[in-house]
Amino acid sequence: MLTVDAARALVLETVQPGPVESRPFERARNATLRESIAAGIDSPPFDKSLMDGFAARSEDLDRGYARLRLLERVMAGMVPQREVVPGTAIQIMTGAPIPAGADVVVRVEDSALSPDGEWVELRTKPLSPGTNILRRGTSMHADDVVLTAGAVLHAPQLALLAEIGRTEVPVTRATRVAILSTGDELVPVATTPGPGQIRNSNAPMLHALVEQNAGQVVPLGIAVDRLDALTERVRAGLEADFLLLSGGVSAGELDLVPKVLRDCGVEEIFHKVQMKPGKPLWFGIRRRADREATYVFGLPGNPVSSLVGFELFVVPAMRRFQGQKVCLTPPITARLTQPHLARGDRPTYHPALLEWFPEGPGVTPAPWRGSADLRGTAGANCLIHFPAGDVDYPAGAVLPTFRFSPD
Repeated sequence: MLTVDAARALVLETVQPGPVESRPFERARNATLRESIAAGIDSPPFDKSLMDGFAARSEDLDRGYARLRLLERVMAGMVPQREVVPGTAIQIMTGAPIPAGADVVVRVEDSALSPDGEWVELRTKPLSPGTNILRRGTSMHADDVVLTAGAVLHAPQLALLAEIGRTEVPVTRATRVAILSTGDELVPVATTPGPGQIRNSNAPMLHALVEQNAGQVVPLGIAVDRLDALTERVRAGLEADFLLLSGGVSAGELDLVPKVLRDCGVEEIFHKVQMKPGKPLWFGIRRRADREATYVFGLPGNPVSSLVGFELFVVPAMRRFQGQKVCLTPPITARLTQPHLARGDRPTYHPALLEWFPEGPGVTPAPWRGSADLRGTAGANCLIHFPAGDVDYPAGAVLPTFRFSPD
């Protein structure tokens, strides 16, 4: 069996970035940018005031007091018509362009207008040139790269695209992920299970996980444990970019998934990983000369095993397909908030709750009773990695954690 690290590395070696499409930026939320974007404009496009006040010359304020003739009032969106010369000032609002001749803005709180509005008294300490002014190009210049390839377009990035007038962006085409549950024991969620049956909880869980990771779900329902039924659904799923199967990948008499995948032309990359839960995980690729490949994950049927397999393997695969930079190193180490007894001959990925405290991140193992225990997992937001072996970990022990996506 491969280690988790070796298996994850093989996934990233196998998966290639998906096709690119041009999309209106309004419809590019959560999409991955595939080319770097230059600004094309200076921002701000002119020197502007950072506050409501009076644009003046710093030389007129070197004594901390000045009585200046008021030339005009300039609101945001207006352009000054007068130049500030010695002994004068212009009333200005936040965001308005700085008039020629002015090199400071005095706060409105430090001013007093004459009754006729023709003069203003400014009382302030001497100000250095540039005070309360945002210079042109402070945020970005026209030739600056403001978004790099691989960036995920969330609200701040979309706002930046709007500011620079970039209405179309090159992004990865929507990632199509087919989901197929297998097993005679499964019934749809709305069905009351009969003797020996259980509801199909894996499909809605995987559906949510795929959408959280900017994927587009292709639901394939439930396939019973027959070669013909399973083969028909698998062939349909191989039309997507990814095919996720849950169940049927162990070594039982009715674990038919590996055989059906081979018969459908899917090349096995690995089967079984040194981990708990999720040891039977299967990964392969269906290559084609005339179109993009399909990447296939056979996830174990127990729901927490499927969850762990998705977070450790499918998430980096989808991010690689979308063109993102993928780091396989656990992003956060955290201190145990309580003692924990770890047992097993394989590394364990234990559902847990990661929280931030004044002294740093802390992690509390969930009251989890194995790979079928969804209740114990429902309050978790990460996986603690406990290495193989029998160890009594004290409170305060530092361990790596994998946050649930999206992090």
